[in-house]
Amino acid sequence: MALKIPDAPKVGMVSLGCPKALVDSERILTKLRSDGYALSPDYAGADVVLVNTCGFLDSAKEESLEAIGEAIAENGRVIVTGCMGKEADVIRARFPAVLAVTGPQQYEDVVNAVHNAAPPVPNAFVDLVPEGGLKLTPRHYSYVKISEGCNHSCAFCIIPTLRGKLVSRRIDAVLREAEKLVHAGTKELLIISQDTSAYGVDVRHEERVWKGEAIRTHMTDLARALGQLCTPQGETPWVRLHYVYPYPHVDAVIPLMAEGLLTPYLDIPFQHAAPNVLRAMKRPANEAKVLERLKQWRAICPDIAVRSSFVVGFPGETEADFQYLLDWLEEAQLDRVGAFRFEPVEGAQANALPDPVPEAVKEERYQRIMAKCAEISAAKLAAKIGRTLPVIIDEVGEPDEEGSIGATARSQADAPEIDGSVFLRDVDPALVPGAIIDAVIEDADEHDLFGVPA
Repeated sequence: MALKIPDAPKVGMVSLGCPKALVDSERILTKLRSDGYALSPDYAGADVVLVNTCGFLDSAKEESLEAIGEAIAENGRVIVTGCMGKEADVIRARFPAVLAVTGPQQYEDVVNAVHNAAPPVPNAFVDLVPEGGLKLTPRHYSYVKISEGCNHSCAFCIIPTLRGKLVSRRIDAVLREAEKLVHAGTKELLIISQDTSAYGVDVRHEERVWKGEAIRTHMTDLARALGQLCTPQGETPWVRLHYVYPYPHVDAVIPLMAEGLLTPYLDIPFQHAAPNVLRAMKRPANEAKVLERLKQWRAICPDIAVRSSFVVGFPGETEADFQYLLDWLEEAQLDRVGAFRFEPVEGAQANALPDPVPEAVKEERYQRIMAKCAEISAAKLAAKIGRTLPVIIDEVGEPDEEGSIGATARSQADAPEIDGSVFLRDVDPALVPGAIIDAVIEDADEHDLFGVPA
């Protein structure tokens, strides 16, 4: 008589918010998969639905509540986790039918809640977890979270309240995870945290043994070790640093980019440039020194791309402050810029500051900063026309009526989801996502490049 393998309970997942929350979702799903659960791509097929929420801004909270409501309407059996899980009373008041509510990073509580809602079915005959764990991103790039929490007390932010003070992961554990991902097919590692530059501060940069050698729990040591990883085929993955505060030791990673160990890309959350606004934000006010360091970085690594984000309409921001920011951006010539209209967040210190900026003024300033950054971006991208650049393939299209195939790729200056793309024509039909090839740049617009395989 043939053995009947029992059907595994199925879990659906809705993951909202930043890449750090996405990593949390992947970790939860990997654990559930190893416990014998199957994954459902839709509400209808799921025995229970997990909603990983974002609670950073009021608009994000509302999006999270809408997602919970949709999951309850479509499925009915819902577990809520993530940053908004800190406000369990708000969630339960609106949706009393939710099965459980847990906060951020409470992986065991989430898994236990799923076990209670849809008990696992033991099955010793099936290997359920691929090497590298389960991923919510394409196979060729992966986020690696190196720490939780943050020691800053920025006036507009409640991340320390939501996620606590800085807690760094063991550097040998981070490197082991990164090595597994690369061996499983990852061609690009995106290093994330709340404050990547502070990695290891909480453990006094303790040493751990990796590959028989002592290595400090420090951003520069981690970056150097990551740059030495190789795929089974001997290829070097791209390593991209995100959320890098411009502490002095950041200067030490620029030569690693020039040597090719790191992707020449830095994501630095400057937030503003006007000294008055930076002080009100409780941010370091050294914008002039940053400009000098940008020049030094570009002298060492001419291809370095710097991305940042800025807040406009912060309480007390004057027209002079905003013009100072625009002038600073003109001089800084950042490669990629995102901007946000200031939005009060419950529990943030900034809510008590005087002189709020009217919504109409916020909007007008937002439009002006985006126009300025688009102008800078267009000029910087136009300067790349005629160059041959390495690109990573994200998606390969179908042949058109003439048999030509196009592909969407990214240059080293482009992080997935947040930056631009490189659109290629006439690519090899055998090309697959994750391939890194050289491309000749033929054209550009404000945000994207266009070219052909070299």
